[in-house]
Parts: sequence; C-alpha cells; structure tokens
Amino acid sequence: MVLGIESSCDETGAGLVENGRLLGHAVASSMDEHARFGGVVPEIAARAHLHSVGPVVRAALADAGLGLRDVSAVAVTTGPGLSGALQVGVAAAKSYAYALGVPLYGVHHLAGHVAADTLEHGPLPDPCVVLIVSGGHTSLLLVRDLARDPIVHLGDTLDDAAGECFDKAARVLGLPYPGGPAIDRAARGGDPRAIAFPRPMTGPRDDPYAFSFSGLKTAAARWAEHHPDGHVPDAAASLQEAIADVLTRKALAACRDHGVRDLVVVGGVAANSRVRALAEERCAAAGIRLRVPPLRLCTDNGAMIAAVGDLLVRAGVEPVPLGVSIDPSAPLEHATLVPAA
Repeated sequence: MVLGIESSCDETGAGLVENGRLLGHAVASSMDEHARFGGVVPEIAARAHLHSVGPVVRAALADAGLGLRDVSAVAVTTGPGLSGALQVGVAAAKSYAYALGVPLYGVHHLAGHVAADTLEHGPLPDPCVVLIVSGGHTSLLLVRDLARDPIVHLGDTLDDAAGECFDKAARVLGLPYPGGPAIDRAARGGDPRAIAFPRPMTGPRDDPYAFSFSGLKTAAARWAEHHPDGHVPDAAASLQEAIADVLTRKALAACRDHGVRDLVVVGGVAANSRVRALAEERCAAAGIRLRVPPLRLCTDNGAMIAAVGDLLVRAGVEPVPLGVSIDPSAPLEHATLVPAA
C-alpha cells in the first residue's frame, strides 16, 4: 500500500493506493488565505502545508480505515511547484519513509494528474493522447506505459496556461479568485456566441499542437476596458467557449494525426463544465474514447501521487535515496522525478 503526499501549490493532499485501487484520501486547501491577494502567495502556502501535512495524512488513513503500519511505500511530489511548498511535502515524506522503514519514490506532479484517471477508469490505454490543463500547465502528450516509458510531448503552451488565462481574465471581469470556477459559474447565465474572442494558435500555419492563451487573456481585458457596464456572464461564457474550443480542437487533431483512439483529459481545468461537455461531444462524433477523472481527482490531491507510486512499485522501479531534493521547474519526461540534493 502506497502513501502519496502532494504539496506543490496550495493544496496539501494525502492518498492511499494499493494495486490501482484508491483506499482513502484527504485534502486541505489554503485557497481562502490566498483569495484576498488574487493569487497564491508562496510563503503562505508553505506555512499552510507545514500545519496541514500531519493531519491530512491521518485523515487519509482514517478514511481508509488503516494505520501507518499498513503503509509499505511512500511517494511524494518532488516537482514542479513552489519551492517552499515542495520542501514541506518532501521533508514529511522522508520522515514517514525513514520512520516506517519503507521505500520512498519521487513523483513528477504532472504525471500524478495523468495517473489520477487510473483510479477511476483502470489502466491507461497504450498508447493514449493526454491533454493536461491546469493553472500552470497546458500540454498534449503521447503516453504509453506511464511507469516505464518516456513521456512524449506533442505540444505545450508557449506562454499562459489555460488555467492562468481563466484566473487573470476573471480578475479583469470583476470575478473572484480562483478564476476557473468563478467563470464557469458566471457562464451559466451567458451566451457563448455573444463575443467573438480569438482562438489562438489555430491558423493553418500555426503549430497544430502548441497553445497560447496570453492573447486571449488580453482580449478579455480589452473587452472589459471598453465595456465597463458589459454583461459579464456573456463575457465569461464566450471566454470559456474559446478556451474549450482550442483545447478540444487540438486534442482531437493529435488523436487523429497519431492514429490514437483514446483521449485522456486531466488537471484542474478538466473540471470545467464546458471543457468536459465539448470534449464529450467532439470525441463521440470522431469515434474517440474519452476518459476524464471525477471532479474530486482533477484538482491537486495526494491520491494521484499515490497512484504513480503504486505504478512504480508494481513496475519494479528503484526507490529514491532519502537525500532526494526538489526541482521546482522540472520538465515532464518520466513519471518518476529524482532531483539530486
């Protein structure tokens, strides 16, 4: 049984996974403490993790009806993320691994998002196209064996990620932080065709799998500047439609061009109702099988890190030394991430 610990940003998560099955998990968020600043404050996040990590691990164990002595391995996010936040999680994981005398595994945060889907739908198809959409990352990947094989990047964001666009556009529209859920709520009362926001990087000469959302963010700011009394739900719905259109259009193109019949959409923005709905609609029309984790596993959590740890254990991957460090800006190349101290 693998205990997973996640602390890369503003959620402290712990989860317990055994043979691909989620036994229990718990999450504590410091989001309310960051909301008045309009974004995550690294020092506040690190202090919140320090206070939360022990109680969250205990809560996950209680959720599973188990004790620490039942843990046979520990997995922890070693990057990317906020440096101070990562340090807290890694220090806790090292302590648990040492005290219990069990192996420790370092996990790439984004691989965790990919593995989250396995807790709901079973092993990933080999191969599959994965669309990761979150506050700091937007990428299209070709994934085979997540535990053993290198992860192939088909395309990444060139500037702002989709989640960052949601957050910054929400601010200029007068909506609260975090922007993604706020825009999703506001969009329910709006017309997605009301405003012709641009679809970045979708021209015939553009990279078919790359993303760029800084221009869309600027377009939302310009609209708010020139329409101070404009109908915000229309702007929210139109912005959300533009983001969902670009994400799903490129993901389906990647599946078609690489002859892949399975698309997996993961990350915090995968919780967006329009992204999910449009992905379902377009995949059904194209004959592509779509997999999206349940809402509780889309945002950062410890269960997804435990899921990767479980895959690594079953694949016979070597554990990391207790001296393992962190890499706040690590590229996604493999599921395991072992930065040197």
